Amino acid sequence: QVQFVESGGGSVQPGGSLRLSCKVSGIIFEAYWMRWYRQSPRNEREKVAEITPNPVEKRYADNVKGRFSISRDNSENMVYLEMNDLQPPDTAMYYCSAWGFANEYWGQGTQVTVSS
Repeated sequence: QVQFVESGGGSVQPGGSLRLSCKVSGIIFEAYWMRWYRQSPRNEREKVAEITPNPVEKRYADNVKGRFSISRDNSENMVYLEMNDLQPPDTAMYYCSAWGFANEYWGQGTQVTVSS
């Protein structure tokens, strides 16, 4: 059974930072692409960032490039999303996913709210 534990969401003012964490169990973590998505009530689900297995490559949505950074720790089955210079349009539920072997598994999400 694949399980996710996501954390790190919260409320920040514009220009603030948050670090999201996601711990996954029940998969061969190092073999999976790890992704962060977000969704708000007004917008469709958007892939924010992804990180491949070895060799590691990182990809970002255009609207977060230069502000967000994804990383992974295969020894801990963890993936992180460092988010800087957060702005109100970044407000959303953020979801961690693991993609591999024709399956994608999802976490429960963590809420990020950016407002003054």
